[in-house]
Amino acid sequence: MPLLLTSSTPPTALEKIINSGVLPIVSSNGPSTFYEGPFGNTGFEYELAYAFAEELGVELSIIDVANREEIVESISNGNGYFAAAGIAIPNEKKHPSEKSIRFSIPYLHPTQQIIYQRDMRKPKTIEDLLDKDIAVVANSSHATTLHKLQKNYPDLQWREIPNSDMADMLELVHTGRADITLSDSTTFITNSVIFPRARIAFLLAEEDDIAWAFPQAGDNSLFNAANRFLTRSIDDGKIAALTEKYFSKPAVDEGNALAFVKRIEKRLPKWVDFFKASADKHKLDWLFLAAVSYQESLWNENAKSYTGVRGLMMLTNQTARGLGIEDRTDPQQSIEGGARYFINMRKRIPDGVQEPDRTWMALAAYNVGLGHLEDARVLTQRDGKDPNLWDDVRQYLPLLAKPKYYRTTRHGYARGWEPVTYVQRIRNYHNILIWHYENVRKQEVTVAIDNGTEGNIEEESIIENITQPK
Repeated sequence: MPLLLTSSTPPTALEKIINSGVLPIVSSNGPSTFYEGPFGNTGFEYELAYAFAEELGVELSIIDVANREEIVESISNGNGYFAAAGIAIPNEKKHPSEKSIRFSIPYLHPTQQIIYQRDMRKPKTIEDLLDKDIAVVANSSHATTLHKLQKNYPDLQWREIPNSDMADMLELVHTGRADITLSDSTTFITNSVIFPRARIAFLLAEEDDIAWAFPQAGDNSLFNAANRFLTRSIDDGKIAALTEKYFSKPAVDEGNALAFVKRIEKRLPKWVDFFKASADKHKLDWLFLAAVSYQESLWNENAKSYTGVRGLMMLTNQTARGLGIEDRTDPQQSIEGGARYFINMRKRIPDGVQEPDRTWMALAAYNVGLGHLEDARVLTQRDGKDPNLWDDVRQYLPLLAKPKYYRTTRHGYARGWEPVTYVQRIRNYHNILIWHYENVRKQEVTVAIDNGTEGNIEEESIIENITQPK
């Protein structure tokens, strides 16, 4: 009988993962790490770790914790093979609590920034910070930077906040509970819309080195595989593409009224019959459907985004298939798919929500996902407001981007300001379309009167019929 020598050799960490088919990692729900988008989990760290799991041929599983302290504790206790959470490598000696972890090669190098409250005088030098209330995350690279600066500026003082993250610090500055904080450039970009009163004062020479965190104990199989993957991802441009996707400055808004009116004249006429056909089929206002399409694609049938959505109504492959749409890039099918998707969302809004609030909430769900909308309704109700009124709910959707609130919800972080803007823009576009076609109708009536054929013009006003979506 042959000896099974391999049975006496324990499997490596990498072999355990491959054999189980799952890669459990630790992260922290937030805008620069991972969050639930309208089409599933997304975020810089999520996409990077997901690509690594795909390379290994396994599923990715995320253990969500709140802050750096909990991340270190989870990794040290073996509650995940590594942490992917935008963690900066300490630029001097590790804090004693982090001696049980080691770091992969760094894959991001964001700059450190001095952030101030915009109502105060803008600091320009370190000397300007000496009498300010400075708050930073405890045991962070930013605390280390301040310790280094203190050698040359002995009067520099600050407070370190335990069990917190950089978004918490930005909120302190935004709300006036601190004058100054330090942030890395990636975190500031992803949170600047949420905390607009926090502004960049100046940049520091220091850069953070962002890396995955692994336990010190154990073999090197997974650690080495991760480093090889990260090296390839840097070399082949994957990291650069993800950085551009998640950490680039917000694009300039193209939805201004002048451009919109020009596109009404040049782009919309090609698709009017398709909008009318789908609108009639589903008992919708075709101008409302056209407004949704403009917000999604600017009526560009070839539109596509980095998230994989395409066509006039910007549908994903998965959504299109679920709606019975064979070719989402075909304008007529795309419009029909968008109409079906909106109707499905509207049906799933709770019965207590009446029109027009039902339509506005369905639009918000179309943009951010039904789960996040429901989270905002829960926050609305908790605060004593009416979760069935859009004017109340829209005030609470942006709170889903703040740790204080999203950590209490079922679906976690969301870019909650986006559905609010999304709904308002569609309402604006819809009104402009109404006004435009009312003017067209008036012009047709004037021409008809001049030609003596006014009896052929319908008497009912477009505005009377379509001020609100049906």
